[in-house]
Amino acid sequence: MSNEELILERLSKIEEKMGGMCKSWEELAEFKQDAALLMNPAIRILTEELIEVESGFQLEDVFPLMKRTLRSLKNLTYALEQLENLIELWQNLEPLLKVAVPNLVRYLDELERQGVFRILKKMLTVEMLQFVDKLLDLPVDLHLEECKPCGPIGMLSGLRSDEGKQALGVILELTKALSKLRTEPVQVS
Repeated sequence: MSNEELILERLSKIEEKMGGMCKSWEELAEFKQDAALLMNPAIRILTEELIEVESGFQLEDVFPLMKRTLRSLKNLTYALEQLENLIELWQNLEPLLKVAVPNLVRYLDELERQGVFRILKKMLTVEMLQFVDKLLDLPVDLHLEECKPCGPIGMLSGLRSDEGKQALGVILELTKALSKLRTEPVQVS
C-alpha cells in the first residue's frame, strides 16, 4: 500500500470514530433533555418535603449522625440480626399461638364452670381469715411485763436466736406490705 492509501484509510477510520462520537454527543444531549424534564418535578417535590422538616433539620447535625452511625455499625448490624431472629421466632410461634390461645381459653372456661376459681377464692379467704385471727391473738400471747429495757447491743444479741431471726423476717415482710397502703408518693429529701 502506498502512503496515500494509508492516509486515506486512516482518515476514513477517523471519520467513523468522529461519526460515532457525534452520535454519542447526540445521545448525551437527548439524555440531558430527558433528565431536565424529570429533574424539575423531582426538585419541586424535594423542596416541598424539606420545607416540612426545615425547623428540625440543621446540616451540621448530619455529620455527627454519620460519624455515630459509622462507629455503631457493628451494633446496628447485631441489632438487625436480632430483629430478624425475633421476626423469625414470631413467624414460628404465630401458628402455634393461633391454636394454643383458644384452647387455653376453653380450658380456663371449663375450670370456671367446674368452680375451681370459686374454690381458690374461698381458700384464699379462709387463709386470710386465719392470718387475721392469728394477728388478733398476738397481743394475748405478749407478756409485756417480762420486757426488759434493751439497747442496740441487746437487740443484736436477741436477734441471734431463731425466734429473733424469724421475727425480724416477719417485721420486714409486714413493712413491705404496709408501704403499699400509702397512696401519696414518698418524697425523699
